[in-house]
Amino acid sequence: MAFDDFDEYEQGEQVRQWLKENGIAILVGVVLALVLIFGYRQWTAHGVAHEVQAASQFAIVQNAVQANSKDALATGAAALGDLQKNYPKTPYAAFASGAMAEYEVGKGNLKAAAQNLQWAVDHSRQPGLKELFALRLARVLLAQNEAQPALTVLGNIAPGDYAAVADELRGDASLKLGNTAAARKAYEAALGKLDKDAPGRNVVQMKLDNLAPNAATPSGTKAK
Repeated sequence: MAFDDFDEYEQGEQVRQWLKENGIAILVGVVLALVLIFGYRQWTAHGVAHEVQAASQFAIVQNAVQANSKDALATGAAALGDLQKNYPKTPYAAFASGAMAEYEVGKGNLKAAAQNLQWAVDHSRQPGLKELFALRLARVLLAQNEAQPALTVLGNIAPGDYAAVADELRGDASLKLGNTAAARKAYEAALGKLDKDAPGRNVVQMKLDNLAPNAATPSGTKAK
């Protein structure tokens, strides 16, 4: 046997011996890798299917509030219940709750609207959405003359893109509670966050101007 041939033979024997000693470990590793790959794909497919089902239920809610018929609303209410129970972590559940709340506000059912908005606030995972739903909830509570609960809701949200709106609502709630000084402070804070050409600036300015001119400021001095 030539040296090169022997070398190839020896290497082959070494490989066979190594496979004999480590073959089981390799096989287990390959199987585990395949399980991880296909398991991840299955998990991903399940996640996509979950989102699609949630989106389908959300579409039912949307169609129901637009149709505004008894049968459609019953179907929409069932879809909303399914979303809140089985898909609470998806944004579709929060959006559907907000859509139903908007419908309830239009019908004057403020208590039902507040309940759906509270659910949306509690389950929204994105700070921006949580802030929007909280602001809408505060408005609904104020419409029910529940100023203190509205202030509580506003106090629980982190300042975001709508901080000026939150300050304006704090002013409205404080005014309902008879706390003119707090209302003045909130309106001034809102104006400080609004651009000079912001659409809502004139409204906030009007609310501030309509406050009693002799109301005490938080420092105890008289407002000018």
